[in-house]
Amino acid sequence: MVQHYLEFERPIAELEGKIEELSRLSETAGAGSFDSEIDALRTRLGQLRRESYAALTPWQKAQVARHPERPHFVDYLEGLIDEFVELRGDRKFADDQAIMGGLGRFRGMPVMVIGQEKGHDTTTRLKHNFGMARPEGYRKAVRLMDMAEQFNLPVLTFVDTAGAYPGLGAEERGQAEAIARGTERCLTLRVPMVATVTGEGMSGGAIGIAAGNKVLILEHGIYSVISPEGAASILWRDGARAKDAAEQMHITAQDLIKTGVVDRIIDEPAGGAHSDPASTVRAVGDAIEEELKALSALSADQLLRQRADRYYAIGRQGLS
Repeated sequence: MVQHYLEFERPIAELEGKIEELSRLSETAGAGSFDSEIDALRTRLGQLRRESYAALTPWQKAQVARHPERPHFVDYLEGLIDEFVELRGDRKFADDQAIMGGLGRFRGMPVMVIGQEKGHDTTTRLKHNFGMARPEGYRKAVRLMDMAEQFNLPVLTFVDTAGAYPGLGAEERGQAEAIARGTERCLTLRVPMVATVTGEGMSGGAIGIAAGNKVLILEHGIYSVISPEGAASILWRDGARAKDAAEQMHITAQDLIKTGVVDRIIDEPAGGAHSDPASTVRAVGDAIEEELKALSALSADQLLRQRADRYYAIGRQGLS
């Protein structure tokens, strides 16, 4: 598979190319011929990754959050959920594969898990509609949350979408109402709910499955009421000014935790989640497990109160 590099990663790409070239030469010249040179380049590569990712701008973070090789919902399912049984359909219209969900065991604990899946290649991206759900996706999520409450199962959601699908059919079938119902159901659940923004969480398409007791976000994730491109189109009638919008919107994890929009930032590997998907999935699992253990001590009424207090408090802490 050809590796995808972002614009600011060009020096990293060049260094990796040199390491690959020396490795090939070493095979020709004899094992160990260029070991010291390769080791030195690898050390420099690790340093360069750390330096590059320690000083990302908001727009660069948006690019990292959207990286095609970043772990997606199916990767979290595979790495964290045992005995997963997918449940399909909204019992009203159809099954929307932009939002997937079902029953499984998270580190031995029975859970309901719901997430937005973008797909990894052309076939799966079309199947999952690039992670942009239609109304039936949110109605399916509500159905699964109802089931979780009925059987007293914690709800885990994984958020990664550019927004809800804006097509004519989706609007005709009540997109806004479906998202509102999803948000309402998150807020009224009488079981613990932990939501994790793993990439980009844009607009109501994200919050429809994200209004949990705890909202976690990966270090280079973004979460906002609108995408930078959408904001630029509204503010300046120029989507090309997305970079400027990203700088002003406070969409990064580091901005969001200051206002209480998110509760916890999960560190990513040097070079971003796409550089080491397996360790990223483990780190997300560790964070979710810790939050679930704390929430499991609360009664249903306490969970409702904690959730209400959490959302009433958003924005009361000013940005520094």
